[in-house]
Amino acid sequence: MVTYSYRALSADGSETRGVVQAVDEYAAVAQIRQKCPVITSITPVRTGGAASGLLNMELGSPRVKIRSLALMCSQFAITLKSGMPIGRAMEMIARQTDDKKLRKILLDAAEDVQGGSTVAHAFEKYKDAFPLTFLETVRAGELSGTLDNSFARMHRYYENSAKNSEKVRAALTYPIFVVCVAVVVLIIIMVKVIPTLAQVFEGLGGELPLMTRMMIAMANFFAKWWMLLVIVVLALVVAWKLFTKTERGMKLKGQIQLHLPVIGKINIMNGAAEFANTMSTMLASGLTLNNAVSVTSKVLDNYLLQEDVAAMISQIEQGKQLGDCMKNCAYFPGTLKEMCSVGEQTGELDQTLNVIGEYFTGETDRRIQQAISMLEPTLLILMAIFAGFLVISIYLPMFTMYNLF
Repeated sequence: MVTYSYRALSADGSETRGVVQAVDEYAAVAQIRQKCPVITSITPVRTGGAASGLLNMELGSPRVKIRSLALMCSQFAITLKSGMPIGRAMEMIARQTDDKKLRKILLDAAEDVQGGSTVAHAFEKYKDAFPLTFLETVRAGELSGTLDNSFARMHRYYENSAKNSEKVRAALTYPIFVVCVAVVVLIIIMVKVIPTLAQVFEGLGGELPLMTRMMIAMANFFAKWWMLLVIVVLALVVAWKLFTKTERGMKLKGQIQLHLPVIGKINIMNGAAEFANTMSTMLASGLTLNNAVSVTSKVLDNYLLQEDVAAMISQIEQGKQLGDCMKNCAYFPGTLKEMCSVGEQTGELDQTLNVIGEYFTGETDRRIQQAISMLEPTLLILMAIFAGFLVISIYLPMFTMYNLF
């Protein structure tokens, strides 16, 4: 919403000054002419400079949390079905949400809508805060007059996404905790225990066992070069991040994600679930097939899958069926391709995609749980080997200490 300062002549000829808020200058002129038929000047008002921009800068990710987005979509679906105007619904939902970022966006969007803007345009001003699927679904729902149904579908879509993310985080909590404890123990032993032990043995004289000498050498190396190691690791991480922003890097990252043992199969299943769920939501909201495929190609996590889906757009525009186009996709499971063909033949593609999306979501979750169940004993074995090496390295010279007296 832009603030405009104006000068105008009222119906009786007297000069009037004031300010109005509107989406653009045309909307501002329309508001002013309701009170003053003649406008002599209108200029946008600058609301602060660089200092205010720094003060109002928001920290953290610009994205709205998926859980907050799912709750907002649910509230919109309920209020719109009750017949409440969209602008008033935005204000009500903004007052109820605990997310400060989302509250500000909704209040600003409500002003835009009440000033004559479309819902899609009001949200597009904050495109960095919302997923592309949200913006495109809102636009399609508004054009088709089924905005309440679009919000209801997005509620289910984002609710499932939030649940899946929470399941993965919960499953990875224990392995990450074990690794962190192992790193802390290693640092304490290398920094405190080993140097003290080395001094004791050096004072007694004699030659230490090979394992003990290896451990002392590692401790001395880390103590001397730890800063350089930290810099090298950080440099490698930054270099990888920058490399994966290039097309070659994104392709390499995509290949690694899809070809890794165990994890590769999980990523393929997850990509199939993303494709089916997104396509189902887009088609049910009224988007045409080519537009739905275009949006889906931009929201997939894996770059190689994005390329496969994007390549289908021109074929669909030429009149080919979705199932036929998907046969050229190298990584999607055959089940997904067959079900897309069946959905097109029965005329219920969105419902078929919804069902197959739930299947692949469940399959992804099952494979993640299997991988975690395999990871836990593997970590325990590695920890046991690591602990055994430390214990033997420390106690082995103790058995020979008596010979040094």
